[in-house]
Amino acid sequence: MHDDTQYASEELKPSAHLSRRTFLGAAAAASAAAVLKPGQLLAQERPWDGSLVSYPDPAIEVIDERFGAYRLANAAVERLATGFRWAEGPVYFGDGGFLVWSDIPNNRQMRWLEDTGEVSVFRQTSNYSNGNTRDREGRLLSCEHDTRRVTRTEHDGAITVLADEFEGKPFNAPNDVIVHPDGGIWFTDPGYGILMHYEGHIADFELPEAVYRIDPDSGQVEKMAEVMKPNGIAFSPDYSRLYVSDTGGTHTPGHPHQILVWDVVDDGTRLANERQFAEVGPGFIDGMAADMDGNLWCGAVFGGLFDAEDHDGVHVYADDGTLIGKIHLPEPCANVCFGGPRRNRLFMTASQSLYAVYVETQGVAVWAGNT
Repeated sequence: MHDDTQYASEELKPSAHLSRRTFLGAAAAASAAAVLKPGQLLAQERPWDGSLVSYPDPAIEVIDERFGAYRLANAAVERLATGFRWAEGPVYFGDGGFLVWSDIPNNRQMRWLEDTGEVSVFRQTSNYSNGNTRDREGRLLSCEHDTRRVTRTEHDGAITVLADEFEGKPFNAPNDVIVHPDGGIWFTDPGYGILMHYEGHIADFELPEAVYRIDPDSGQVEKMAEVMKPNGIAFSPDYSRLYVSDTGGTHTPGHPHQILVWDVVDDGTRLANERQFAEVGPGFIDGMAADMDGNLWCGAVFGGLFDAEDHDGVHVYADDGTLIGKIHLPEPCANVCFGGPRRNRLFMTASQSLYAVYVETQGVAVWAGNT
């Protein structure tokens, strides 16, 4: 087991501590109630300052009866922290008792301590990091927008560059990352970090948007699939399928808002049979995490751009692609991960805030230590 200091060097120790948004005015609330679903109305209007919420929490919506088994009647969605600009890439460190995530525009990674609830800066600068996970030895892996690379934080805090180019050309801006049990590191490269200075810097695309794999033995990078805008990435619990959120509709009108899925073949080194897993309707699906039953818990963003006011939050899909439940939040949710001592707490990085809720399932372990 590794303690906290093994994942951050001295300059990365906690150094900085970290409002309820008003969505509808009093005059508009009456008319909005006629068109908004109960869960969405509550998510926008409820006091997210820790005030009491009636059980069961109406922000957790059961769409298909299968989702009922995962909603705890006496567990509420909690806002753990706020004051960020675009929170992304949560990863849980059970052996250290903390959560790390990216605050991309602020060019930093944050840390929330489970025992005390303290929030502090974990790393600054972070090279505008986005997605994070842990490898099979529990080391932190990060996708960096500004440097256009995937890195590993060693146990002593040193940074190792795992990949920064393909066929002699720089990546666009690696976005999200996940690890296969064979040690292979899979990541998406849609290029959002070179479209603006806010989350990286403006630069030209030199590669098509794609999904890549880093071989655990040779370190060689291989292109696995080309996707219009590959974003969040997740394996099924048995690693037989790979899911990727396709957010190509952000820049290509008429492009499907969808999650794609492939079969993982050849001992986890190849993809086959690309197909649509789910059409997600208005808005987009960003980061994702699978539970042990094969459900996909997905960050849902930007429903407001398409007049879909009940979109933002978390969408849960059964393994057959059916939308079975939603967790309504007052902000777009960029990414999720499971954590807690029993991997039954869903952490949600949602725009300016960090949220969490206990659920009656467990997330797939992301590293060999099962945390």
